[in-house]
Amino acid sequence: MSTLQSVPTLGTHPAAGSTPSRAETRERLSKATYDLLVIGGGILGTSVAWHAAQSGLRVAMVDAGDFAGATSSASSKLVHGGLRYLQTGAVKLVAENHHERRVLAKDVAPHLVNPLTFYLPVYKGGPVGAAKLGAGVFAYSALSAFGDGVGKVISPAKAVAGNPGLRTDNLKAVAVYYDHQMNDSRVAVMTVRAAAESGAVVLNHAEVTGLRFTHGRVSGAELKDRRDGTEFGVNARVVLNATGPWVDHLRTMEDKGAAPSIRLSKGAHIVLKRKAPWKAAMATPIDKYRITFALPWEDQLLLGTTDEAYEGDPADVRATESDIQQILDEAAFSVRDEHLDRDLMTYAFAGLRVLPGGPGGVESAKRETVVSEGRGGMLSVAGGKWTTYRHIGRTVMNKLAQLPGSPLNEDMEPVSSLVRRVPLPGIANPNAVAHRLLVDREPGVRMDPLTARQLATHYGSLSFDIARLVNEDPSLGERIHPDGPEIWAQVAYARDHEWAETVDDVLRRRTTLTIRGLDTDDVRARVEEMLADKA
Repeated sequence: MSTLQSVPTLGTHPAAGSTPSRAETRERLSKATYDLLVIGGGILGTSVAWHAAQSGLRVAMVDAGDFAGATSSASSKLVHGGLRYLQTGAVKLVAENHHERRVLAKDVAPHLVNPLTFYLPVYKGGPVGAAKLGAGVFAYSALSAFGDGVGKVISPAKAVAGNPGLRTDNLKAVAVYYDHQMNDSRVAVMTVRAAAESGAVVLNHAEVTGLRFTHGRVSGAELKDRRDGTEFGVNARVVLNATGPWVDHLRTMEDKGAAPSIRLSKGAHIVLKRKAPWKAAMATPIDKYRITFALPWEDQLLLGTTDEAYEGDPADVRATESDIQQILDEAAFSVRDEHLDRDLMTYAFAGLRVLPGGPGGVESAKRETVVSEGRGGMLSVAGGKWTTYRHIGRTVMNKLAQLPGSPLNEDMEPVSSLVRRVPLPGIANPNAVAHRLLVDREPGVRMDPLTARQLATHYGSLSFDIARLVNEDPSLGERIHPDGPEIWAQVAYARDHEWAETVDDVLRRRTTLTIRGLDTDDVRARVEEMLADKA
């Protein structure tokens, strides 16, 4: 037998054990006193939980909904330096963003963060001229040490060859620059997994109904399991409020007289079927502050975003008909009409940006992270974005180390001594993973190349655990929907290893069925059955 023939088929070895049951997790949460209780499992909460667990702290993290179930899975899916910040002179900020972007793409999550070329079209009568944009994209590249290429200006003819959706009427030139994109929901669940692997105890669909106090200081929280109604509590030496749009709601639990600290801006997006391959995204200036994006993403076309003040209940935020029309109208500045047909739309969603309180409109408000301490000692953190979420986690850890009385210092390693650039689970070259998924199969059995690619770019080397499930039960290798790449093994994997509790957890955030418009009644019914079968 040759060496190649003796290599076992990938996925033949058992995967790591399933996540603990909800009852087991509740018991673990209620039977101990944690160093840090993180309330909120979005961008900020997951990063802090991950870094805190790495530092040696006993960490618990809970979320009233799913992990990244609200704003954190409603982003523009970009990992970027922030080209528009250059016009405000925020050179240092752009350089820092570029650094974090490249660390994520090269060292932390190359299996989840993908390079993306951007076209910035310049039209006759537009808000910005070609010379200014050309200088801007060159400077933008320079701040990234030209690591992705050199920003430049190209002709309309060359741009159309790379992007068939580009509108050419009155097009003068196209500036080119480089950033990255990702699936925010997948990055979130991988970060939760990283936190759990570092020792954190995590539970989604667990709502905080009140705070615990000891001698006037916040010392934990009362919770209710939204899945079965069970009530329980968690004790903690320090509590971090990372609830995003609900941050002030939790602050009033700590102090009924707490003044509002944030304001909200709604950002809506729509997803359409793509009529042709796009080799580049488009970023089109709308006015002094805003850019509208048309992004090739998950084999679809993602359009957005809006930016308007929001004062309603965060739980009710959604993309309205007015939002959808605005997005289509603004996209039409640079995207050809046939790519914007309403019949192509598969999904619409909206999230809320958390901005510091202050004067002026939300479109010009600073996008910054604010950490504050309340009357009862609870820390509240608000504002942030995926590109710098690791940096934000480290910033909050430094704040924890500086708390009055230093309650956690003796039990935690300082951020400066932690391992740098710890990768997310599954780190691997996705091309190599896809290749192995295709070639390491039983004779006569071959995985669909689209499925192999989807697994490799959403799970990395953890794809091999999903392949094992298919080896054990070939029916799990069937596509969930004939028009999408995902297979039923991913549902089983989400249920057993990724804390998926509801149909939407699976279809909207663990897979891409919902955003593709493929979450049919039949699909939802079978996913419900599989979730109910959890051992």
